[in-house]
Amino acid sequence: MKKGKVGDDNEPPSYQEATAGYEEMQAQFSWDDKTIRRTFIRKVYAILMLQLFVTVGVVCLFTFCAPVRFYIQTHPSLYMASYLMFFATYIALSCCGDLRRQFPWNVILLVLFTLSMSFMMGFVSSFYNTKSVALCLGITALVCLSVTIFSFQSKVDVTSCQGVLFSLCMVMLLCAITLSIVVPFGYVPWLHAIYAVLGAILFTLFLAFDTQLLLGNKRYTISPEEYVFATLSLYLDIIYLFSFLLQIMGGGRD
Repeated sequence: MKKGKVGDDNEPPSYQEATAGYEEMQAQFSWDDKTIRRTFIRKVYAILMLQLFVTVGVVCLFTFCAPVRFYIQTHPSLYMASYLMFFATYIALSCCGDLRRQFPWNVILLVLFTLSMSFMMGFVSSFYNTKSVALCLGITALVCLSVTIFSFQSKVDVTSCQGVLFSLCMVMLLCAITLSIVVPFGYVPWLHAIYAVLGAILFTLFLAFDTQLLLGNKRYTISPEEYVFATLSLYLDIIYLFSFLLQIMGGGRD
């Protein structure tokens, strides 16, 4: 019996065809990842802008409106209440991964966190003169813009410099311990200035670190599911940077 010829339909695909199909699938996955990452970045920056608008509004209200400023300065218990709310919501958002990914609880906690931090920064800013507060707000905005442009354009991988950030954190901790020991015996301006300068440098680096984690084009990245945590990190970097700049350049209210 003669063997029939195997038809073309039964022939296995060639290596080139298989490779082309794999490359096409890989390109599609890469395109989908980029689309998801861009959506993630837009969502994070949209939420961050809302948080910053609220915080700047509260800071301006407490700084420029004399009746409000007098009321909050004479009721420090409000600051303690806002600090407790800040601490509780921060622990919940940082440590409870399922909670910060669960809608609408993540949004509710983030709103409470933002309001409490805004009140605390407004309370602190009310003890500085208005020129100092306005100057520090402007410098913070310029630093944030510069760091963001650097993070988008630079090939330097800040996410790989975790050892440097940890070392600076340890130096900050030692400075804080030294200040707490020295202050009861007398205020040391230069030591407090060193502490504030180190804090401003540290949180500028943390801002670059968290921004590059958000972009996802360096060694370490953050998952697009963690948009609340990414927003929280960037927001805290900016707030702490502003607070340290106030300590460096802020003048007391007459």
